[in-house]
Amino acid sequence: MSTEKEPIPAASNFIRAIIEKDLAENKYASKHWAGSPGDAAHQASGQVDFARIRTRFPPEPNGYLHIGHAKSIFLNFGLARDYNGVCHLRFDDTNPEKESQEYVDSISDMVQWLGFGWNNSTPNGVETNLYFASDYFDVMYQAAEALITHGHAYVDEQTAEEVRINRGTLTEPGKDSPFRNRSAEENLRIFREMRDGKHADGSMLLRAKIDMASPNINMRDPAIYRIRRAHHHNTGDQWCIYPMYTFAHPIEDALEQITHSICTLEFEDQRPFYDWLMARLVEAGLLANPVPYQYEFARLNLTYVVLSKRKLIQLVEEKHVSGWDDPRLPTLAGARRRGYTPAGFKLFTDRIGVSKADSWIDYSILEDCMREVLNESAPRKIGVLDPIKLVIDNYPDNQEEDCYAPNHPQKPDLGKRVVKLSKELWIEREDFMKEPAKGYFRLFPGNMVRLRYGYVVKCTGCDKDAAGNVTVVHCEYLPDTKSGTPGADSVKVKGNIHWVSAAHAYAAEIRLYDRLFKAAHPGSGDRDFLDDINPDSVTTITAQLEQGAQEAQAGDIYQFERHGYFVADRKDSVPGKPVFNRTVTLRDNWQK
Repeated sequence: MSTEKEPIPAASNFIRAIIEKDLAENKYASKHWAGSPGDAAHQASGQVDFARIRTRFPPEPNGYLHIGHAKSIFLNFGLARDYNGVCHLRFDDTNPEKESQEYVDSISDMVQWLGFGWNNSTPNGVETNLYFASDYFDVMYQAAEALITHGHAYVDEQTAEEVRINRGTLTEPGKDSPFRNRSAEENLRIFREMRDGKHADGSMLLRAKIDMASPNINMRDPAIYRIRRAHHHNTGDQWCIYPMYTFAHPIEDALEQITHSICTLEFEDQRPFYDWLMARLVEAGLLANPVPYQYEFARLNLTYVVLSKRKLIQLVEEKHVSGWDDPRLPTLAGARRRGYTPAGFKLFTDRIGVSKADSWIDYSILEDCMREVLNESAPRKIGVLDPIKLVIDNYPDNQEEDCYAPNHPQKPDLGKRVVKLSKELWIEREDFMKEPAKGYFRLFPGNMVRLRYGYVVKCTGCDKDAAGNVTVVHCEYLPDTKSGTPGADSVKVKGNIHWVSAAHAYAAEIRLYDRLFKAAHPGSGDRDFLDDINPDSVTTITAQLEQGAQEAQAGDIYQFERHGYFVADRKDSVPGKPVFNRTVTLRDNWQK
């Protein structure tokens, strides 16, 4: 058996092109890795890195992952896989007030659900590349002291309002802080007092000393440490000062020997600070070249959803949805419960691509990707969602017989299943009209249709209640026309309807989920995004399903013929009593 690996895919986006150029130039060929994150001295003790590249997926554990994160996960883990590298899962947990173990667990779960992990085989055994920014707090503090010692950082005692005013505007330069020219010794003394809890929260900041006249506001002495007495999910009460994200993130990348730090476009203006910090820490001897470099791509902008973490939290906390895993939410937990699949997300991310240009992706593209994948993978079942009774008057009482339906019409190797036929059936209410419209070929008095997988039947009439509503449809069957028998084609009909035996059906709770918002851009203009919530985003019905559907396990996905794709709910299904969620209809109902 050949041991050669499959060829690396041709560069299909600008990031792949950059990686291939870096590899061709051996940019990181001499990079060392000691088996764990660490500073220059630690990494120098290791061997040349077995991983050709290192990427990372660095979520903040302050919420649940959403569909936009799926794009980043497939990008970072996919690049590492394709170029014989390693992708780290790293939690950027530098803001203790908004983070929790619940979010850590849910993020880990979703990364694994999409098909990726953090245990990587190396020449020295299995390496676990699961990291927390908070594990590097000691090194980050050391880096801050190094900046102070070399005259690149100072403690600022201005109020938050004074800092804001003196920062300047896009057209006017900022003003130097009155504390900017303190000596390194004094700054170091006060910074250590901050660390030791001798100053109040918010009373002072540690700021990088760069250029208050820079045209890039992010370079106007950005804050790198603040006092924040808050319990941390990982370090407890060990620290009362915490690094700012823009300071911590580059250091995390460097300690983990990341080669390509891939971010979304909103971090583009932060890249000069990223590079400035790397250069200063190399000069201080804390890091060694080559250092990581940041690249930006366009984040996912998707119509009919909100991906703002603040808005998602509001939807959950104000109970506009049932929780973070509500199937209407664009969270990955909600998408999994809805019946969306990792393969569908992979197809979606491949289809929309990676670029530097911001653009809007219509939600229908995601739905089409799910349809395409589920059409290939989902076995078929029969479900009657709006049932009305059909009685075959000339069919013997108490008789039943087997009809045979393919488990997947495009996959004969999956075989067929038995569907029971009896005297009384459930059919869709829309499959009968007492007075048919033009072009209507289903049941109406005098017309014949085929019961799918069964007999041809002729409609003889209907029963009505006192209000004139049809309650029962009557028909007679033609005994020699059963599907799969020699006489099946002896009678030609234009209509074909699905059904389930009333005696064998499973009455199931079905949630018909639709888009949570009725506007393509919720909250655009001066509207509150909550005003755009779709009041019909979920409807609960009782449907009649073929008997085999009752055996569904939580997470099982089927195509209910004519209707769409449905999944047995992960939370509310129990053995023998599955509850189904509609994943997506067979066709796009929103285009019209």
